[in-house]
Amino acid sequence: MINDEVKEYIESSVLCWLATCDSKGIPNVSPKEMFTYLDENKLIIAHIASPNTVRNIRENPKVCVSFVDVFVQKGFKLMGVARLVKKNNDEFIAMLKKLTDIYSEKFPVKAIIEITVNKADRIVAPSYFLFPDTTSEENQIEAAYKTYGIKAI
Repeated sequence: MINDEVKEYIESSVLCWLATCDSKGIPNVSPKEMFTYLDENKLIIAHIASPNTVRNIRENPKVCVSFVDVFVQKGFKLMGVARLVKKNNDEFIAMLKKLTDIYSEKFPVKAIIEITVNKADRIVAPSYFLFPDTTSEENQIEAAYKTYGIKAI
């Protein structure tokens, strides 16, 4: 599920959005800034300040994670089953190191959310479908730079 293309988008995305539902089906979506893949089937996300997410995973472990490269406006939606890996679990230290090697040790990580991915779908901005003759990754990047006031190096 987590092939090389998905890995590239994980690495180029600043945030991911983790969607959960409680036992009554009430949804919650929460941004996460420390996330990466563990292997071809597993994604890991740091639980820093996510009490609703954690509560929902305990009640209903089915989740959806999305991430998009804001410049090219493409990404992926991964669906799967989550479990909490607590600090007292032998796996916690290795997972934490994988996250802190990419990000930092700045945030206090309370647990790791491990997601076993069972489905991956592409996310593509509507411009690619609506205007295929004039929409390319290059002009999407150019438009994003202009919109966000970013100057190319």
